Amino acid sequence: MNPPRTDARRHHDPTVRGFASDNYAGAHPEVMAALALANGGHQVAYGEDEYTDHLQQVVRGHFGPTAEAFPVFNGTGANVVALQAVTDRWGAVICAESAHINVDECGAPERVGGLKLLTVPTPHGKLTPELIDREAYGWDDEHRAMPQVVSITQSTELGTLYTPDEIRAIVDHAHERGMKVHLDGSRIANAAASLDVPMRTFTNAVGVDLLSLGGTKNGALFGEAVVVINQDAVRHMRHLRKLSMQLASKMRFVSVQLEALLAKDLWLRNARHANEMAQRLAEGVRAVDGVEILHPVQANGVFARLPHDVSERLMKKYRFYFWDEAAGDVRWMCAFDTREEDVDGFVAALKEEMAR
Repeated sequence: MNPPRTDARRHHDPTVRGFASDNYAGAHPEVMAALALANGGHQVAYGEDEYTDHLQQVVRGHFGPTAEAFPVFNGTGANVVALQAVTDRWGAVICAESAHINVDECGAPERVGGLKLLTVPTPHGKLTPELIDREAYGWDDEHRAMPQVVSITQSTELGTLYTPDEIRAIVDHAHERGMKVHLDGSRIANAAASLDVPMRTFTNAVGVDLLSLGGTKNGALFGEAVVVINQDAVRHMRHLRKLSMQLASKMRFVSVQLEALLAKDLWLRNARHANEMAQRLAEGVRAVDGVEILHPVQANGVFARLPHDVSERLMKKYRFYFWDEAAGDVRWMCAFDTREEDVDGFVAALKEEMAR
């Protein structure tokens, strides 16, 4: 007996928008078109394809002639692979307490990567040379994990930005102490768009050794990349990527998405729009009595504090998350496909709930 036939059909309302995460957005139409372009015929597997080869040229245009991209499946994979490549088995990574590698990756850097994270409380999610020095010591102490890497996030988990000069100061400070610098760039496009500078201005131009290059939050269907800038800083990237289960057999479908974003200005258009929507949201929220914005709104996220019961009622209309539920803190994220009417409708609903 033949199994019943099922036809693919839409299971959601494509007009619905929320503010929970930029990961909720679909793929940009230009990315979907690129995937269709890469589909068809045979290409060599595991990265020996034409699309991955061309991606290297595109990446060097953004991050300098020494840059090499290693496409991976996701951001956690990018971070784990990158950090393993610049640490020994006894190595440690200094990062902000709020960093994604510390609070949002289920312990993967430590359990999968075998790393020790040395975390530092930071104002607005940003490290400084002085804050780094709280954990940058004990290199000769066999009883302590050895600080070998400083990992910063741009834009940060709290939606704030490092200036190029701030990153240069961190890089110089870390390098003087024999440490490498990794940049978690899951939202690097939003940072560059807000600062109105090329991505190279705060990466290879200031001495960052390697970075995790985000794609999913900026319009890709899936896929990120580890970009190695300082080839002398890393070891065995290809083996680490495979060992960490991040080597895609049909890698052309990751590479072509990153190429679609980066080859021209799609990455920048998407990021600028998301940032603009976050600014519109912040302006609307500031006009609502009883709502406090907690951090500077510099990228595509707004962090706010409001009554817990208001958030719970509002979540029934628009999806978003508590950031610190006990304090009443929430996070609202905008994406490349967030519309002005989405923002205005959300602000109107917030005002309505606050007035109850």
